[in-house]
Amino acid sequence: MAIPDTAQAQVEEPGLGNSELAHSAEQFLDYLRDVRQLSPHTLSSYRRDLKSLIAFCKSQKIHAPGRIGDSDIRQWAAALHRRGLAGSSIQRSLSASRSFFNFMGRMHGQRHNPATSVQAPRQSRKLPKTLDADQVSSYLKFDGESMVARRDHAIAELFYSSGLRLAELVALDIEDLDMGSLLITVTGKGNKTRTVPIGSIAMKAIDSWLAVRPEPLAKEAVNALFISNRGSRISARNIQARLKLQGRKSGMYQDVHPHMLRHSFASHMLESSGDLRAVQELLGHANISTTQIYTHLDFQHLAKVYDSAHPRAKRQKKD
Repeated sequence: MAIPDTAQAQVEEPGLGNSELAHSAEQFLDYLRDVRQLSPHTLSSYRRDLKSLIAFCKSQKIHAPGRIGDSDIRQWAAALHRRGLAGSSIQRSLSASRSFFNFMGRMHGQRHNPATSVQAPRQSRKLPKTLDADQVSSYLKFDGESMVARRDHAIAELFYSSGLRLAELVALDIEDLDMGSLLITVTGKGNKTRTVPIGSIAMKAIDSWLAVRPEPLAKEAVNALFISNRGSRISARNIQARLKLQGRKSGMYQDVHPHMLRHSFASHMLESSGDLRAVQELLGHANISTTQIYTHLDFQHLAKVYDSAHPRAKRQKKD
């Protein structure tokens, strides 16, 4: 079955309802879109979480933001937990509701934020999945010189070379490249830009792609670095599908996705350099605690090396 190479159509988000609470939530979402200028993906997450809160309040016959108390938010979080949502998902929902009530306080004088005192259930933090250096080398062996093969190879090399997020790579324009200095400027979360290096192998793959890149058919894709074979800016779904297909072709035992290549980049950089601050800057993390998860991966690697190499770590043979 062929993997589609098309951009995904935008779907209109449904309304939240006709209650006072729903109208206030729509005002908040308009603020996030027009003033905060959050991405469509982030807005969709906020809408989904607020829709869940509104549905719960409706079941409790609560139709106005000012009628929601701490116990209501606590019961809502408990209901999410009973539905089997992970602690991280519940925490995200609570965070969305806190932001909403903070907005109500600023705009409508609602002093109390009922979500402030409610915490999601704790859960162990999962370590991101990564590929080791040999697996990455196997994965990045693309066959063929077709336009699609060159594009897919350049995309995969750039993910691993520079640790980009999926949305960052999709939004890249040709002018973001500084080929002479082997640098690329990307726009990350919160519209923050950063400049990161590109490896020589990745740049060679990009040059190979640009040599066969066709003229885009869509006006919005004129400057896009990566385009689909239909002439539009390549979509996130398309990239995910193409990387997954390459994983199968290269014999990977697990599906390969963009964030796995980003995680592998971070883990290998930290393992080789030990410079946590530098890795934080390269990844575009606002908080170094987010980057510190990769130290656990590094410690796991060091523990394996220790166990295999240190004389006192090896089990003694029985007489």
